[in-house]
Amino acid sequence: MRKLASFALPFGVGIFLSAYLLPRTVQLAGAALCALIWVVCLRRWRRQRVDKRLRPVLYTAGLAIALLWSWGYDMRTVYPAEQLAGTEETFVFQAADWPETGTYSVSVEARLLNPDGPDLGVLLYFYPGDEKIPDIKPGDTLTCTVQLKLADTVGGEENGYYYSKGIFLTANAAAIPEVTPAENVPLKYWPALWRRAMGEHIAELFSVETAGLALALTTGDKSGLTGGFYTALKRCGLAHVVAVSGMHMSMVVMLAAMLVRRRRRKMMAIVSIPLVLAFMALTGFAPSVVRAGVMQILLLLGPALSREGDTVTSLSFALLLLLLQNPYAAMSVGLQLSFLSVAGILTITGRLNEKFFHRFPLKKGKTKPRRLYNRAVRFLVGCVTMSIGAIAFTTPFTVYYFGTVSLISPLANLLTLWAVTVLFLLCLPAAALGGVLPVVGKVLAALAEPVSWLFHRIVYGLSSLPFASVSLETGRYILFWLLFVYAVIGACILFRKEKPKPIVPVCCCAITLTAALLFNALSLRGDGLAVTVLDVGQGQSILLATQSSTALVDCGGSGWEDPGDIAADYVQAMGKSTLDLLILTHYHSDHACGVPELMERLDVAALAVPDVEPDSTLRAEILALAEEKGTEVIFIEEDTTVELDSASLTLYAPLGTGGGNEEGLSVLATQGDFDALITGDMNAAVERRLVKYGNLPDIELLVAGHHGSASSTSAELLEAVMPEYAVISVGYNTYGHPAPETLDRLEQAGCTVWRTDLRGTITIRATD
Repeated sequence: MRKLASFALPFGVGIFLSAYLLPRTVQLAGAALCALIWVVCLRRWRRQRVDKRLRPVLYTAGLAIALLWSWGYDMRTVYPAEQLAGTEETFVFQAADWPETGTYSVSVEARLLNPDGPDLGVLLYFYPGDEKIPDIKPGDTLTCTVQLKLADTVGGEENGYYYSKGIFLTANAAAIPEVTPAENVPLKYWPALWRRAMGEHIAELFSVETAGLALALTTGDKSGLTGGFYTALKRCGLAHVVAVSGMHMSMVVMLAAMLVRRRRRKMMAIVSIPLVLAFMALTGFAPSVVRAGVMQILLLLGPALSREGDTVTSLSFALLLLLLQNPYAAMSVGLQLSFLSVAGILTITGRLNEKFFHRFPLKKGKTKPRRLYNRAVRFLVGCVTMSIGAIAFTTPFTVYYFGTVSLISPLANLLTLWAVTVLFLLCLPAAALGGVLPVVGKVLAALAEPVSWLFHRIVYGLSSLPFASVSLETGRYILFWLLFVYAVIGACILFRKEKPKPIVPVCCCAITLTAALLFNALSLRGDGLAVTVLDVGQGQSILLATQSSTALVDCGGSGWEDPGDIAADYVQAMGKSTLDLLILTHYHSDHACGVPELMERLDVAALAVPDVEPDSTLRAEILALAEEKGTEVIFIEEDTTVELDSASLTLYAPLGTGGGNEEGLSVLATQGDFDALITGDMNAAVERRLVKYGNLPDIELLVAGHHGSASSTSAELLEAVMPEYAVISVGYNTYGHPAPETLDRLEQAGCTVWRTDLRGTITIRATD
């Protein structure tokens, strides 16, 4: 009996219950109740010591200790953080990683050196402005006055992301912190120094495109991935190749196997285990890496000690170690997906391989060509079956967390996993040896470059296909199809036959997928003009679609997903790969930051923009990209009308001065008696000019200006156009959008108001 698994798995269940459901007081009561049940079970087992009666003892012990451990961890970390939250005073921090520079701020993961309690994980923000950013390295001491807040929200919503990383507070510094360099960097921060050194070696050895991929493969740092490549990986279902996990750990062991004969089990363990531990440290002991590392170590120790390996026990022990270190790691999406993928592989992959080779056996042969052929077939079949096993349990969670389904994932894995293996085996030694043996590093890097080029081209090509990945935001038919697929799988398991015929269920799933995509596309197209205000967070992106044409007004936002991807997903879900017209009201990032990604994924026929903000770097980037892609650029200097099938768009030239908001375009979309007005970020003064010179009709729909700011959507505009409906494109922000006075004005004007932060993507049709 797997005694360790019988304890570790209930322990994991108890931790998950504590993290997601049970408040602190209930955890202690639950631990006491489980302890009482454990005493009863223990007495029964002592009377008759058999495995059957030992299991309840282990189950209840695991649950009781888990609940007690969660409560104790909470009291040692979260409770002190709650006491400090809201305070503003001078604190001393110790940098735990290298600083990351954002658009306006610099963030540093640090430890708050609390003289009155335990040290706590903190994410420290400071705002350098035009001042020089100080040199900060792990181990340095930072002193500054900060305002502390609990790190229990992300984007204004409760989220356990930071807690799962051991960060319990955010600290906003009033000024740039005073830095005291560490004389001796503590041992626990050495891996961060190694990662920086690896990154520097990689940057020297590889091209820019390959360097970003090499850094992600070897350390899990995705900051160097160029352009929209990470998005392309996600669309292809290949994001796991740059999220260091079991596949990478097995390749580390493969490197060790190249140095040692596999038959020498003890020597294999002696060489491999230090490499595995070093790789775990290099990647910062990420949950998925720890899980894979612990499993590999146990699998290596088993044969070396003449013990039988057990993957379930290894998996449960890895989970136990992770949750002991931080119970809130249970809330890590990466950890959940990592364990579920391994569970799927263990449950499904082996059986699929067995059934395939039973039905299509390989011919045995001693000749080298025959052996190479058999190995190639096994590798290709293994790639497919492993992909199926990995996504079998993770797909429902991927849909829940990210709202997308990669339909091309099995094919993408089949075509690229060989390249990932080759790249890893070349890039890791190249980066590790580059500083000591530069010639060897350069040779390995040169061998990796063509493989990287091919890998990039395959990923970009597959991700550009219209239905490579489908977002649930664009329709629910795919969700129904997924439910149907899992129902078919369940039926096959329940009513399995001795000689199953998989062709029937496979064809049923393929036919229903085609129907789901078709119905989805038809539902998005519809009849007449459709105005879709996409949920892009704090920003704006509005799709205007008719039966055969599309136009997009703005493409910017602050959400987790790139607004260019959100817009491209919606257009491609309609079965289209071309955007007829892209209109930018102005060049601020909350209206235009997604344009580069949009133009990478879609062919944009024409771009209409105001000839303002000449010094804007985003404007320069967009215009350069338009020239590169062959997109026609139209500068709107006077009012212009554009036909969109039976609808028409009136683009009003800039009417104000003084800044991007006031110098922006506004758009009136018309079909029959339906009119929709989009005013960008213009203020009330410019709105009055639009009313005076724009000859505006009574409208049915108004997209509220400047995300519901108090300075826009004026009473004069509302009185002039008398909208029936108003949509506010808004997300989490610190500006107070939408302003209460704006909501009051819309209510007094008799408007029905919808908000993207409350309802998500909103579509209004002219035929409704």
